[in-house]
Amino acid sequence: MTAFALLLICLALGWLIARYAHPPIGLAPAINWWLINIALPAMVLNLVPRLHFDAHMVYLIASQYLVFIAAWLLWAFVGQRLHWSRARIGALTLVTGLGNTSFIGYPLVEALRGQEGLALAVVADQGGCFVALAVGGGIVAASYSGQAVSARAIARRVLLFPAFISLMVSMLVGALGGWPPLLDSVLARIAGTLTPLALFSVGLRFKLHLGRDQLSPVALGLAFKLLLIPALVLGLGLVLGARGLPLTIAVLEAAMAPMISAAILADQYHLDPPVANTLLGIGTLLGFVTVPLWNLALP
Repeated sequence: MTAFALLLICLALGWLIARYAHPPIGLAPAINWWLINIALPAMVLNLVPRLHFDAHMVYLIASQYLVFIAAWLLWAFVGQRLHWSRARIGALTLVTGLGNTSFIGYPLVEALRGQEGLALAVVADQGGCFVALAVGGGIVAASYSGQAVSARAIARRVLLFPAFISLMVSMLVGALGGWPPLLDSVLARIAGTLTPLALFSVGLRFKLHLGRDQLSPVALGLAFKLLLIPALVLGLGLVLGARGLPLTIAVLEAAMAPMISAAILADQYHLDPPVANTLLGIGTLLGFVTVPLWNLALP
């Protein structure tokens, strides 16, 4: 309950300060820089070395890539038909293709499915969503940002993306036995700044007064992220023979609200920030309702 309260309070605090306190103009970009370049890599470095994979987790991890690929294909098709800008297509791909499987996902899964479910949620998050963010997110952000970039430039941005570098280092460290306790504790403290600052940053930019042309992508994005893609993950999992708690956690992770880091990435690359941030804010609020409802429908 404390974790839920923290999420809502930080989101509300950012919104109230933006509305009534007149914060510095560069506050949100400065916070976002810290989150992408310091706090997010610290979380990867802190959590990934602890993971241990086995065969029953294959669909759990693969389903997170399915979500991202499905979003990319869908919005490329829909965006072309609706004459959206490339920036809008990129924003929808990032924000609906990547779920908030850690900051909101961890406390929600623990509350709904206990410690055993939480352990699987960490696997899905670190092995699935973080990799999709580091690799797929970097490619989408670069290619849809409106800049003329070559394949070499996109590859360079992906390889130099802080979360991707941290992921590679973390896998090596995990193979060598993990971090020394002191360094592990320091990384955990830095990573702990991610949740409150990220939601505060979202609150700073949270707006519900969208233009008429923005209502359609927001509504479609929410329907895809909270309703359609969890159903797809569930159906495909049943067809492929996935069962039990791993399938349940795969669906719950797919049903999570949009990822905060994805919205920050969209903002940094100027990929329709109003749509990205509104999708994130509304999706976060609705996720506290839709995820428990999905849980009731699962074994």
